[in-house]
Amino acid sequence: MVFTIAGKELKALFASPLAWVVLSMVQIIVGYAFLRRLDDFLQLQPQLAGMATPPGATELVAAPLFGTAAALLLFAVPVLAMRLIAEERRNQTMVLLMSAPVSMTEIALGKFLGLTAFLLLIVALTALMPLSIAGATRLDYGLLAGLAAGLALLAAGFAAVSLYVSCLTVHPVAAAIGAFAALIGMVLVGEVAGESLRARGWAVAASLAQVLSPVKNFEPFGKGVLDTYALVCSVLLIAVFVTLAARQLDAQRLRG
Repeated sequence: MVFTIAGKELKALFASPLAWVVLSMVQIIVGYAFLRRLDDFLQLQPQLAGMATPPGATELVAAPLFGTAAALLLFAVPVLAMRLIAEERRNQTMVLLMSAPVSMTEIALGKFLGLTAFLLLIVALTALMPLSIAGATRLDYGLLAGLAAGLALLAAGFAAVSLYVSCLTVHPVAAAIGAFAALIGMVLVGEVAGESLRARGWAVAASLAQVLSPVKNFEPFGKGVLDTYALVCSVLLIAVFVTLAARQLDAQRLRG
């Protein structure tokens, strides 16, 4: 049943003009960033030729490109996620879904997977851009895979947080604004809190604060490092907010 709900959400996204507008805008900006980075890389070739171990296209083109995509997802995901629960509640269609023989966990997980599948399309299209120059230059496929994996985890984390915020209101616009504010707060507060706690010598608390800093967990992947702790933090962030979304839906069903 989870995959049935996920498939329904994915079809609804592809049928939504808003989703296509968001996808188009993201790809236009990412494509422009890719061409700019590629042009800068080509102009740097004379300087790079004199270096013993010069950075390649993956470091100078692909890595900044994925960073740009990560920043865009911070704006795009709340807009895509605002309709997951809030719009269904506003349109009174959530009652039908809640009355179906499915658990709230299945509903939350299905909607999360549907949105994440759509976001993976953005990740794949971003990865295809540096791959398009594979025949003309040497790429670090390990680093490229790390960048794609990190961006996918980041997108999934953003989707989980935005899903939970969408459960808190019946107004889609409020859900989008709330999700964006929550993500910005996690990016800023998570970073500052981690550094502050580490300065006080509270290493364990600082490590736990990293769970609430999705961008911090993306950084090791952007350097081609498979950081298992960052991976665990990303998965834990996703699990916590999907669980919170399920509990919120369950509470709403009990209240009627």
